[in-house]
Amino acid sequence: MTVAPLAIIGAGIAGLACARVLVDHGRAVQLFDKARGPGGRLANRRVDETVFDLGAQHFTARHPAFRQALSAWRDAGLVAPWPTRPWRVTADGWQPAPDAERFTAVPRMSALARHLAEGLEVHTGQRIIAIRSTPEGWWLAAETNAHHGPFAGVVLALPTPQAAVLLGPIAPELAAACTQRPMTPCWAACVRFSTRLPTLEAPAPDWQTAAFPTGPLHRVIRNHTKPGRHAQSESLTLLADVAWSIDHLEDDPDTVAAALLAAFAAQYPAPLPAAELLTAHRWRYAQPVTADSDGPGYRSGGNGLALCGDAWRDGRIEDAWLSGHALGHHLATRLADKENLHA
Repeated sequence: MTVAPLAIIGAGIAGLACARVLVDHGRAVQLFDKARGPGGRLANRRVDETVFDLGAQHFTARHPAFRQALSAWRDAGLVAPWPTRPWRVTADGWQPAPDAERFTAVPRMSALARHLAEGLEVHTGQRIIAIRSTPEGWWLAAETNAHHGPFAGVVLALPTPQAAVLLGPIAPELAAACTQRPMTPCWAACVRFSTRLPTLEAPAPDWQTAAFPTGPLHRVIRNHTKPGRHAQSESLTLLADVAWSIDHLEDDPDTVAAALLAAFAAQYPAPLPAAELLTAHRWRYAQPVTADSDGPGYRSGGNGLALCGDAWRDGRIEDAWLSGHALGHHLATRLADKENLHA
C-alpha cells in the first residue's frame, strides 16, 4: 500500500529540521514556502558583491542534540565562530561585551538552510491560503491556484499568527493555541558605504557587532566581518528594537531605513561616509513574546495536524531547530505505531 506523504508548510529552520528527521525515518515529505528559497528568517539580500543577512545573524548551541548537529556543520565548513568581538553601546560609550560562543553560517546564513534542504522536495513561491480535509487526506490550496495533495498529515512550521489563520476553519483548538503565542515584529535596515567606517582606535578598532540597550536600534552588524566576506564593501545590518518596530510597523521602508541610519550616526563616535545603498526589510513576525521551556516544543493534534517553530520554545535559531527536530521524531514514532497497530 502506498503511504501518502506529509506536507510541511514553511521551509524555515524548524520545517527543515522536522523534514530531515522524517526523511531519515523513511517518510515522504513535501515542503511549501511562499519565498523564492528555503530559510525563513535565515534570509539574506545580495546586491552586486555585497551580502546582507536580514534576519538571524548568529546562534548559540546549548542543547546536546543541537551541539551534535553543530559539530557536523563545523566539520563540513558550513559554520564558523562569529562574532568574536562583540560590543555594547551605553551612556558610558562603547564597551566590550563578552558573551557565549556564537556561530554564523558560511558564507551567509541562508547557506545553512540550503544545506538542510538538500535532497528534500521543496516547493517555493507557494503561499498556502487554505487547508482542507477529504476522505483521501489533506489538501493544500496555494495563492497561485495550485492544489497539492493528498497528504497523510500537515505540519505548520509558520509564525503563529499565520498558522492561526489557516487552522481557524479546521482546527479551532490548535488555532487558539497559536493566539496564545503572539510574536513581535522587527525592522532590518541595510546600508552599504562608499568606504570603510572611520576606525575607532579607542575603544573598538575592530568591532563586529554592537548592541544598544535603548531604541530605536537593537543591534548593528558589520556583514563584511563575517567569515568569507572580508572582500565586500563596508555593509551594515541595522536591527530595530521591538518597541520601535511596533510603533513604525506600517512606515514605508525608505523612511525606516533613513531613521535607523540616523540613529546609528548619532551613536557612532566619528562621521559616517556616504551611504551608496540604503534599504529596509520588515519582519512582521520575528520573535515570540514568551518562552516555553517546560513544554514539548511543538503542538500535535490527533487529526494529522501539527505545529512547530521557535514560538513553541524560544526565539533562538537553536529553539526553532529543536522544535522541528522534536516534532519530527514524535511524528515518525506515531506513524510507526499506527502502522504496527494495523499490520
